Amino acid sequence: MLSLHDKTIAITGASGGIGEATARLLARRGAAVVLAARRGERVDAIARDIREEGGRAATCVVDVTKAEDLRRLVSATVDEYGRIDVLVNNAGVAPISPLADLDTEGWSAMIDVNLRGMLNCVAAALPVFHEQGSGHLVSIVSVAGLTTSPSMAVYAATKNAVRTVHEGLRKESTDGVVRTTAISPGYVRTELADSMTDPHIRDVTRKNMDAMGISPEAVARAVAFAVEQPQDVEIGEINVRPTVQG
Repeated sequence: MLSLHDKTIAITGASGGIGEATARLLARRGAAVVLAARRGERVDAIARDIREEGGRAATCVVDVTKAEDLRRLVSATVDEYGRIDVLVNNAGVAPISPLADLDTEGWSAMIDVNLRGMLNCVAAALPVFHEQGSGHLVSIVSVAGLTTSPSMAVYAATKNAVRTVHEGLRKESTDGVVRTTAISPGYVRTELADSMTDPHIRDVTRKNMDAMGISPEAVARAVAFAVEQPQDVEIGEINVRPTVQG
């Protein structure tokens, strides 16, 4: 197993689900982690757990829709650990509904968090990555973007937009400085359904998560695999779904 002991990794959306699982796993494997989310008390509690287990962890309260918050996260990570090797863009929302419902507020929320939040990560981290001579952006997207299902058009669009930005960044990074990885989970047992405002869709999603969802740790292992590779190896995209998911 390759070592993560020399890695400093900041993770957005780290107050639960995939973000929390990723922070805990990477810390166990030796990385220094900075947990970022809007729920400050929650990330503080997770970071205490990590430190009590012998890991290195700090926290930063962040709303990814605010560019200044991402700049503060990157600065805080560099101040605490001297550099930022990886930024895991994990924060996301899914207030999905049929387009005919005209839930323009939900559309805006998905665009702001899922896409603009990722762009804020790029804007904050890219100058530091270039100054350091290396850096890695990992985004948690979704298999929902691989095929478009009813009620998921805007959600899938935001995830595919993130893929497009990743590919553009990869094409612009042929000097070997910046690596990108897009990880697409299927059903995972997380709190994502809580952001769904349509009660029927929310209930169906929760039932599917309970019936077939994989653990957040499965996605965390995919993140670890991507970031532990040597600098000359880039894992561009990984799909992680339940074996029984169609």
